[in-house]
Amino acid sequence: MAATAPRSRGATALSDGVRAHCAAIAGAAVAVRIDLAALEALAGEPTATLDAGLHHLDGSAEEVARYLLTLDSINFGSGWFPTLRKRPGFSGYATVASRLSDHFRAEGPWSNRELRALDAETVARTLGQTADHELMALYAQALRALGGWLGNRSVLDRIGDGGGSAQALAAQLARAMPMFDDRGFYKRAQIVPANLALAGVASFTDLDRLTIFADNLVPHVLRCDGVLVYERRLAAHIDSGRPLRMGPAEREIRACAVHACELLSVRLGVSARVLDNWLWNRGQAPEFKARPRHRCRCVFY
Repeated sequence: MAATAPRSRGATALSDGVRAHCAAIAGAAVAVRIDLAALEALAGEPTATLDAGLHHLDGSAEEVARYLLTLDSINFGSGWFPTLRKRPGFSGYATVASRLSDHFRAEGPWSNRELRALDAETVARTLGQTADHELMALYAQALRALGGWLGNRSVLDRIGDGGGSAQALAAQLARAMPMFDDRGFYKRAQIVPANLALAGVASFTDLDRLTIFADNLVPHVLRCDGVLVYERRLAAHIDSGRPLRMGPAEREIRACAVHACELLSVRLGVSARVLDNWLWNRGQAPEFKARPRHRCRCVFY
């Protein structure tokens, strides 16, 4: 593929490393390619928002920040979502986010000590799931790690350790908690500062240096728009609804999505984080949900 990502500005940091990593994979990809003509045809007025009906955004700054950090600590498991007990008309993510919101409003947030003691049964009860679901044990593990990272400090104080840098905060999360250490992509580590900023509870000087948050929905939307084109066998595998293993093809899907959005970011004059939110929200439409997306059971998305 001849196209290249826009050059980074300033010193190399976490998000710049993601750009370089994904550009290299996209340039050598064999199972996924970017259709530059379809990319040029993609149009819109991207905006970024958080759904106040879904997320707990009406508390104090500390409480909202704690809600978002708690949610982003378990913002994975899309490979298991078809097996979750979902609220009527809700996706897997919307079920988790809304049930966590209900818990915060009815019982308040988990304290740092409570986070460190969470088990699968408590998490399952909160999220309306069965305790033996594999994802509940992983969620409990992730939340215990969050409690350990917070120590005895408030969420806003801990966030402040990043010195107002979104990339520094993302790097801290990735170093401290293995389930954030999504090397080469750092999906959830980057989405934390983006969500905090959208909620108005934190500000960052380098927010627009973040990349998209590479998951399985944004690549799916790009595929439906004709921007990402999958090799025949990979396309057939995904269209059949079979799970996709972590490996070269899965990395190519995510990397090509990141790289395509870097190119689109330049053309539309909006940051990649805004593009991500716009594309993710478009993906909630019935026409996108009607077509299978790749499902990979991992702790990164």
